[in-house]
Amino acid sequence: MDDIRYVSKEEALKAVKQDGIALYHASEELQGDKGVVLEAVKQDGIALYYASEELRADKEVVLEAVKQDGRALKYASKGLKGNKQVVLEAVKQDGTALFYASEKLQGDKEVVLEAIKRGGRLDDVSKELRGDKEVVLEAVRQHGMDLDYASKELRADKEVVIEAVKQ
Repeated sequence: MDDIRYVSKEEALKAVKQDGIALYHASEELQGDKGVVLEAVKQDGIALYYASEELRADKEVVLEAVKQDGRALKYASKGLKGNKQVVLEAVKQDGTALFYASEKLQGDKEVVLEAIKRGGRLDDVSKELRGDKEVVLEAVRQHGMDLDYASKELRADKEVVIEAVKQ
């Protein structure tokens, strides 16, 4: 079955609407067809992996993918991993997507707080924000063990430690 290739757009659309990962079986031309790829990533965001390089850099396509599965950010272009709108959508769907965001956005407090509220971890956060009490408190309330990634000062902060041990 691995060698089956959808060569008609109609076949590919039918397949990816049922299983986005079926994009793998589409011809290279159809993996670069925005309509086909949009349908695939709406069904399974991870199908972005099989999209053409050009479409992995298309904001509309990537937004659809990360809305379905935040971890699809992994397959987005470098530029879109640094786009705040795209990354916010990704971390709203799955906080662990912060791991794939640009270094700059791993240091953006709004993005980081959203990610932490949705399962993101402090070890994916910039060193600067590991020293931000609001961020660290939110992190240790979610995962007490994240105290290990807090700044030295906050690891010694009584309020932070108490919140961490509650977990």
